[in-house]
Order: sequence, then structure tokens, then C-alpha cells
Amino acid sequence: MAVPTLAPRTDAEERTSEDESWACIVDDDPINTTTYVQRVFMSYFGYSSSKAYTLMMRVHTQGSAQVSTGPRERMETDVQAMHHRGLRARLEKQGGDDSRDDSIHLG
Repeated sequence: MAVPTLAPRTDAEERTSEDESWACIVDDDPINTTTYVQRVFMSYFGYSSSKAYTLMMRVHTQGSAQVSTGPRERMETDVQAMHHRGLRARLEKQGGDDSRDDSIHLG
């Protein structure tokens, strides 16, 4: 009796949902000052003043900015931390079909 052979798994097949990249997106709001948003980015994420300023300006001028990326659980923690500090934030799956909205609003 012949033993069936299995084709090797491809990288795409080996990837799990934990390996997928997610992002914490901070959205602009009419309440928080630009100074406060910059300070939150510095204190929570440990960003330099320059990087925090750049991200804050992106939020302010473009309406939102991707402030961190990584595994879903870590990004859920970042989103919740932004909410706890009074910022509007959402979780977004990275690198998929651009025609669908993969944003997830927590809270």
C-alpha cells in the first residue's frame, strides 16, 4: 500500500491570525489639545518629542495617524490605553484588501 505524501506548507498556510499585523489608529477630535496628544504619545509609547509631534500633526491635519503596529492583542491594549487617556482610537487590520473597512472600534 502506498503512503500518501503531503505537499509542503506554503508561508501563507503557516500564517495564523496572531501573525497578522494590526495597527492602533488615533483619530482627531475637537476636545484634546495638540500638546496633550503629543504628551500622550511620548508617555505611553515612549516616542521622542519629535516623533510624537510628527504623529500628532498627522492626526491634526490628516484626521488620523497609525501610532503603533503589532499583534492584535497588543494593539487592542494600545487602543484601550488611548481611550483611557481620552483619545479616539481604533484597531485596524493591516495589509489586506483596501476596498473593505477592517477598522474595529473598541470600547
